[in-house]
Amino acid sequence: MALAAAAASLSTSFLPSLTSPSPTSRLSNRRVPSSRTSASVPGPKESVKVQYTPWLIAGLGNPGNKYHGTRHNVGFEMIDCISRAEGITMNTIQSKSLLGIGSIGEFPILLVKPQSYMNYSGEAVGPLAAYYQIPLRHILLVYDEMSLPNGVLKVQPKGGHGHHNGVKSVIEHLDNCRNFPRLCIGIGNPPGTMDMRAFLLQKFSSEEREQIDSALEQGVEALRTLVLRGFSQGIDRFNLVQRYKYHKV
Repeated sequence: MALAAAAASLSTSFLPSLTSPSPTSRLSNRRVPSSRTSASVPGPKESVKVQYTPWLIAGLGNPGNKYHGTRHNVGFEMIDCISRAEGITMNTIQSKSLLGIGSIGEFPILLVKPQSYMNYSGEAVGPLAAYYQIPLRHILLVYDEMSLPNGVLKVQPKGGHGHHNGVKSVIEHLDNCRNFPRLCIGIGNPPGTMDMRAFLLQKFSSEEREQIDSALEQGVEALRTLVLRGFSQGIDRFNLVQRYKYHKV
């Protein structure tokens, strides 16, 4: 989808214009529990108008070539996979972020790769969520998770930061609210006494890389399911399959 057409789609779905900030787009606006998905009763010459709540999907990572392909940057890789799968071009800079504007089905989506470095991810995600008036339930954070085996995914409706500095920063910039969805990408734990920072900034082995590439493809399908159907039985099944996919009978 061309950027102009995508931007038009977002602006007609309760998103402010990309070029004219709204003075009322404050963080508190996103916490109103009422849904923006609505329909009006058509008159004799009117058609039904349905408006879909947009999604902000942010993958966490560090900018720069030296971090490309490292364990800590799988959130960026997930955003790249979605942008390719949905034909969304990442070519807009706003709020310390690289953005892509498009849609999944009828739902407008904003793909985000914060450029503020991992530990300051909230400086990018928080202002974008406030500006576009995205409710917490439609802010999806994608990031690496050491508590999961390499290549295992998990979709959650909410949670804490789990000592992940990027997630911690986002929570702080969302008024310390934790009730937003996450897609966690397992990267495993450091072997032996290896330093955690060194592990996170290390690239995957060839076997681990194959597992991650497969997981990223599966993650695209999970994100589509979440955007189109919410936390349905489809997500429950996805999490169950992921949990046991490397278990040998």
